Amino acid sequence: MLLYEDIISGDELFSDAFPMKLVDDIVYEVDCAMIVVKDGDVDIGANPSAEEVEEALEDGAQQVNNVVHSFRLQSTGFDKKGYLTHLKQYMKAVEAKLTESGKDASEIKKFKDGAQKFATKVVGNIKNYDFVSRNCVNEVNDATDGNGVI
Repeated sequence: MLLYEDIISGDELFSDAFPMKLVDDIVYEVDCAMIVVKDGDVDIGANPSAEEVEEALEDGAQQVNNVVHSFRLQSTGFDKKGYLTHLKQYMKAVEAKLTESGKDASEIKKFKDGAQKFATKVVGNIKNYDFVSRNCVNEVNDATDGNGVI
């Protein structure tokens, strides 16, 4: 299994066990599913019938996002302002990391341009996104503290 980690913190964010695709040559989009979990049961992500979901939830189980659950991610609670504040700090940290790792200026520019284009797309549809992180993040955290957001 291939694990995908945040370049700054090294936190595991997702794996190739989940279907994914590269979007705009800049970010990975990971297909998620809602699964039902309860103590002692293992759910491999199959889609249960509506009746099974209702029964399981009646037994004290929870319905959760499979990627969020598998990697113990937490909601950041970002609004538009919080997301932009965090993103600005985080992108500076990523740029420094890319420079430190020996990437040339053209590669860094290509990354920054692609990231800005994608961020504009996210901000334009911010209500359609849920932001999660391995470490709980809020707008006052410095991105260099190791908090990658997906």
